[in-house]
Amino acid sequence: MPTLILVRHGRSTANTAGVLAGRTPGVALDERGAAQAAALPARLAGLPISEVVTSPLQRCQETVRPLLEARPGLRSRTEDRIGECDYGDWSGRKLAELTDEPLMQVVQAHPSAAAFPGGESMRAMQTRAAEAVREWNERVEREHGSDAVYLMCSHGDIIKSLVADALGLHLDLFQRISVEPCSITAIRYTRLRPFLVRLGDTGDFASLAPREEPGESDAPVGGGAGAP
Repeated sequence: MPTLILVRHGRSTANTAGVLAGRTPGVALDERGAAQAAALPARLAGLPISEVVTSPLQRCQETVRPLLEARPGLRSRTEDRIGECDYGDWSGRKLAELTDEPLMQVVQAHPSAAAFPGGESMRAMQTRAAEAVREWNERVEREHGSDAVYLMCSHGDIIKSLVADALGLHLDLFQRISVEPCSITAIRYTRLRPFLVRLGDTGDFASLAPREEPGESDAPVGGGAGAP
């Protein structure tokens, strides 16, 4: 079966503003995010990518644009099921003010029980994304062969949930996974099991350096802004 390259979108204006963007329209890449996207073709130069599948949201579309321009024959398809989690009434709110919401503790410690007011549950988010990947695996293998490599550009919580699914982890453990903006995660699917062969690779170790302020023990909902 194919190898899936998961790319989280580059850093967005919502990431730097500390806002939970969700499905809010008009959220673009910021200057650093645009630079991250521009570097993506070189990072992926050695891979024979057969298809690009992307979330419908602007920040993902902008992330893959340089790659598509660098490879004119590569086609891109939009897949709604790998779009951002529907955070409902939380969308557009500051992450700092959401920390006091009782639901945030559930999101952190028991996400399989978390459902956003006016939105979807994290369980439903994982299910739709995993179903999309399995269907795309079959489609890509049918059209390009069992050794094909294809790319999906999506969002932090979506990618973390797909990694958990590939590893056989319960969704309640997915907050232990971290994927920074424009990071690359690779999953090789086989008939019997998937293999996680890359996780959150940015090629930059700046995020591992000690920070002036202590790191948060909670996982950033939506994926966080990455290294400062």
